[in-house]
Amino acid sequence: MNDAVKLAMFGGSRTVGKEDVTKARVGWPVVTEQEHDALRGVLERGLFTSNDAGRGEVSALQQEWAQYVGTRHCAAVSNGTAALELSLAALDIEPGSEVLVPALTFIGSAVPVVQRRLVPVFVDIDPVTFTMDPVAAEKAVTGRTRAILAVHLHGLPCDMRALRALADKHDLYVIEDAAQSQGAEYLGRRTGSLGDINAVSLNAVKNLPTCGEGGLVTTDNEDLYERVVLRRQFGEDLRAGRERDYISRVLAGNEKMSAVQAAFTRCQLSRLDSYSATRDQLVRRFLGRLGSLPGVIVPTCPDDRTHAWHILRLRFDPAAAGFPELPAGQFRSILHRALRAEGVPLQPYQIVPLPGQQALQHLEVPIADFGVSLAVIEDSLTLQRWHLNPNSGPVLDLCATAFEKVWSRLDELAPVGASMNYRAPWHQVMSGAAR
Repeated sequence: MNDAVKLAMFGGSRTVGKEDVTKARVGWPVVTEQEHDALRGVLERGLFTSNDAGRGEVSALQQEWAQYVGTRHCAAVSNGTAALELSLAALDIEPGSEVLVPALTFIGSAVPVVQRRLVPVFVDIDPVTFTMDPVAAEKAVTGRTRAILAVHLHGLPCDMRALRALADKHDLYVIEDAAQSQGAEYLGRRTGSLGDINAVSLNAVKNLPTCGEGGLVTTDNEDLYERVVLRRQFGEDLRAGRERDYISRVLAGNEKMSAVQAAFTRCQLSRLDSYSATRDQLVRRFLGRLGSLPGVIVPTCPDDRTHAWHILRLRFDPAAAGFPELPAGQFRSILHRALRAEGVPLQPYQIVPLPGQQALQHLEVPIADFGVSLAVIEDSLTLQRWHLNPNSGPVLDLCATAFEKVWSRLDELAPVGASMNYRAPWHQVMSGAAR
């Protein structure tokens, strides 16, 4: 057999070599002289925190992000989780009230709910968009429900029209978790402007990153904005023009952003749209090749919104690939092994619905209630980070070639998959094996 055709897991050559995966092609975030100059400027000016009287990098970032997404107010904070927690605090929801949270998302979406002594009510997802299913959400509403946490998972905006209609019907708040969707639009409006209050993460892996951690809260409501600002530093009123009096008006911690983080993100924001446009072109080309392979279900984007393509989740259908007797989990598992061997860094993303996370099992919500989330976890893998870099085209092309190579040898892989001693991804979590 030709070594180029022989699968790498059986001794053939890797399709994506280490020499192909350079920092210039897949490194993220992309750091240029613009960032170096901006950070030197912070050191020279000496305005290091958000207490900059409107003259520093934090204030500038707040103004620029509010203008970019189209909101009246923006408050910069220490990270995305803090942004959500401060958003919930600003809404002043009574402890014990319920907040609808998608069952499949990063745990950082649920932790602030619990921290505020609220009850997360988990809602299953739509199998195509991977975001909260509005029909399931309506069934989850009770007399104690006060808010909907709309998470734009993987960079695709939720069905915000349906969720807003549900919120209006039941007099609920909509909190937007736009941690993965910077730059995406829904009905012509940018995410980060679609809820009553909106939270964004600037973690270094996000589409709009900082050089570490950071977060942004946006709203059109001046009262909510002032509550967030009040709570980001010990409850003190630190508005420009006021003498600091060290009076804590509410019990609050310290959730400020540094000027270094803000300066870095301002540089990234200036390139966000150009990077997003290039990424959209490269990702669609990549998904176009994968989507032509039988049994590969690629992510799509409805016509009424755009996709930030933060994470690419691929689902695999063994019946469509010609192996109807092979269980979905075993098909996905053997593909994972084969594609990783070829140099494609596919990985699971969230291996258990949120109520199955060990930190949340005390809520005693059975994961069996979330059949769509379980099915998606069972048959999918994700590609992360490599495609964020605007120079990633050649690497994505090689990844697509690796998929095509593996698909040409599925007859060899299927028997191996069928003979695997397989357990569902969430088994180790639910059995307590994960530590």
